[in-house]
Amino acid sequence: MSADGEHTEVLARAVRLREQKNAQAHEQLVSLAARYPHDAAIAYQTAWSHDSLGLEAQAVPYYESALDGPGLSAEDRHGAFLGLGSTLRVLGRYGAAHAVLRRGLDEFADDASLLTFLAMTLYNLGESREAVRTLLKVTAAGSGDDRLRAYRPAIEYYADRLDETE
Repeated sequence: MSADGEHTEVLARAVRLREQKNAQAHEQLVSLAARYPHDAAIAYQTAWSHDSLGLEAQAVPYYESALDGPGLSAEDRHGAFLGLGSTLRVLGRYGAAHAVLRRGLDEFADDASLLTFLAMTLYNLGESREAVRTLLKVTAAGSGDDRLRAYRPAIEYYADRLDETE
C-alpha cells in the first residue's frame, strides 16, 4: 500500500474511533497532523477532535490549516467554517468569528447553520437588531410548522422593518 493510501486508511480509522468517542482517536489524529501538516482533511478532523474534548483554543490552528489547504470536500469545508466560527465565538473572539462565518456564507450562501451562528456572533458584537433580523429570516425559511409558514412573507418583510409602525 502506498504512503498516501496508508495515511487515508489511518485517518478513516481515527475518524471512526472519534465517532465512537474513543479516547485513542484524539492521539491518533494529533499524530497524523504532525506527520502530514499540509493535509486539510487531517487538520479538519484533528480540529473537530479538539473541539469535542473542550480544547477549543487548540482547535483553532487546525481549523485554519484545514481552510487554508486544498482538498477538503464541500461538506468538510462547510464544517470547518462552522467549527472555526463557533469556536472563535466561544473563545470571545467575536470579530474573527464574524469574519469566518461571513467567509463561510460567501461559499455556502443562506446556509441556516452558518446564519444561526452568525446571529449569535452579531448579538455578542452588540448588533442585536441584525441578530434578530437574521434569526427571523432563518426561522421563516426553515420552519416546518404550518402555522409559521403561513406567515413567512410577513415575517421576512418585518425582519427588515423591525422598528416600523403605522
